[in-house]
This record gives sequence, structure tokens and C-alpha cells, in this order.
Amino acid sequence: MTGQDGAPRGALLVGSVPLANATEVFQTAADILGDRLRRIPDGETGVRSNWIGWQYDVLARVPQLEVVPPNPDAYLPVPKFRLRDGADTSAIRFDNLGYADAARASYETFTQLKAAGTIPAHVRFQVSLPTPLASVAAYVQPESQAAIEPAYEARLLAEVDEILEAIPRDDLAIQWDVAVEVGILEQTFPSAFDNPREAIVERLVRIGDYIPTDVELGYHLCYGDAGHRHFKQPEDTRLLTDLANRIAAGVQRPITWLHLPVPADRSDDAYFAPLRDLQLDPETELYLGLVHDTDGVEGTRHRIEAARRAVPAFGVATECGLGRRPPETIPALLRLHAEVSGPVVSVV
Repeated sequence: MTGQDGAPRGALLVGSVPLANATEVFQTAADILGDRLRRIPDGETGVRSNWIGWQYDVLARVPQLEVVPPNPDAYLPVPKFRLRDGADTSAIRFDNLGYADAARASYETFTQLKAAGTIPAHVRFQVSLPTPLASVAAYVQPESQAAIEPAYEARLLAEVDEILEAIPRDDLAIQWDVAVEVGILEQTFPSAFDNPREAIVERLVRIGDYIPTDVELGYHLCYGDAGHRHFKQPEDTRLLTDLANRIAAGVQRPITWLHLPVPADRSDDAYFAPLRDLQLDPETELYLGLVHDTDGVEGTRHRIEAARRAVPAFGVATECGLGRRPPETIPALLRLHAEVSGPVVSVV
């Protein structure tokens, strides 16, 4: 993924983009990055802008759950849920989570703009989804998660089915957002798993294999962006590399792309060195989240050069979604992606 001029080839938009609506996201991204992108998300605008935050109300509607006070020292200090005493766990059900509804509505806009030539013909519609574990582990007490997770996962995968039914597979790309799992593996977030690594990999493999092979599949590994801070500053890319390798070894279908974060202050060889051990299929696109507006083109190019000493070919991205940023900063940030990258190979 390196262009003829030596620049990283291509860019990835992780998910959220804080513009007014999907139309503005598609138009802005296509105008600035149309020849850099292989897929465009709808920006997760409106109630979805704070990633899984909108799922809190979904959990609040489950009658078997009750609210407990928040931990003020938590990364997300919000009240959590636990099972009520005597709750019938076999009756736990989730109705509409909202993900399929959002995808259907945004895809209608996407197809109109693609037909008009605003979105290039080669670009797919990207649906970025939190893993089933994400909302459960973020908002439910560890001792109650095992009772809630199966029902939530079943409903989320049912919404994946609805998305697959509504959107042509050759025009669709699905990304699993993997943040809570990284927090558990870093021992920053509490977990009820006896063997967290084994439990997490099994889940990530299962939901990856759930996506049909004629739909593109991506994984976004993340250290969080709440309040523009990580839940832990990563020492290096060792944990990310290990997790990516385990996912790649487990899934029975191709992984189309993998996204890994790069903190703004890391342009040192030590951070990137573990990436030499990445064991991805040659066809898997690697995107590194090393684009930061805090130090612009110069700082981003320093991180690119450091990354190249470990992995020669990759595209560029930000560390996380953009939903928590001021909308007026987005065009310049997208232009920064364009300035440090080359066009994708499919664009003549």
C-alpha cells in the first residue's frame, strides 16, 4: 500500500464524522478524499456520534436490569446496570438497536450520490459497528454480563442480517470496532472472563466469520477517545499485533482491512517495532491511525517514516472516529489525509 511517489496509498475513515448528516459526510469525504478511499462511512451523525453512548437507553429499557451508581474513577463514569434480584434471565430480549435502520437510511443517500457521480464508482458503503461485547461490557456490571451478552449479540447480528438484506453485498463493507476488548486485555476495564484473551479472540473470530465473504470485512482496534484521551497509553504495538494475529489466524474468511492506532507523541521505533511480527494475508489492507492535526503534515510524516521501518506498506487514518471534534475542523483534517497519502490503486 505504497504509491509510486513513496507515500502511503489510501486512507480510511474509521466511522464517526461530526458533520450535519450523512449527505454532508459523503459529499465532503468524496470531494476531498474520493481517490484515497475504498469505502466511506455515513459519519454516525446525530445520536450515534458518541459511539455506543446511544445504546445506554437501549439497555435501560430491559426490565430485568436495574441501575447502580457510577464509579467516579472509571474511564466512563456513568451509572451501570445489573440484574435485578430474581430476574428471569431467559426472558431477556432486545428489540430495535437502531443500527440497521441507520444503515438503510444512509445507504439510500449513498446510492443517490453515487449515481450522480459525487461518490466515485469504486467506493463501497462502510458500516462501522461496535462489537456485541462493547455495549454490554461498558454499561453492565461484570457479574451480570453473561446473562445479557447472548441476547444483545443475537439482536445485533439480526440487525447485521437486515443490513445484508437491504444493501447489495458488492457495495457493502462492515467494520467491527474493537475498543472495549483492548481495554480488557490491557487490564484497564474490569472483566468477568476467566481467560480474557481466549474469550475475546473467540468472540472477534465468531463475528468476523458471520460476515459473508462477498462483503468486505474490517477490524478497527482502538485505545479509546473519550475526552480525547486513551483509556491507557499503549507502551507499543505488541498487544495490538498479538490480537490482530490471533484474529487473522482464527477467521475462516478474508480480512479486507485492519486499522491500528498510533498516539500523536509516538514517532519512535520502539512503538512500531512489534508490527514486524504482523502475520496478515498479503491482500489485507493495513491502515495506521497516525494522522493527527496537533502537529499537521510534518508530525504525521515523522510517524509515517517511523512506521515504515517496521511495515513498509500501509494506508493512513486517524486513531479513532472523529465524532468528538468540532465540525469546522473536519475539512482541514481530511485534507491532511490527502496530503500525506496517494490514491488507491483502483483509481486511474
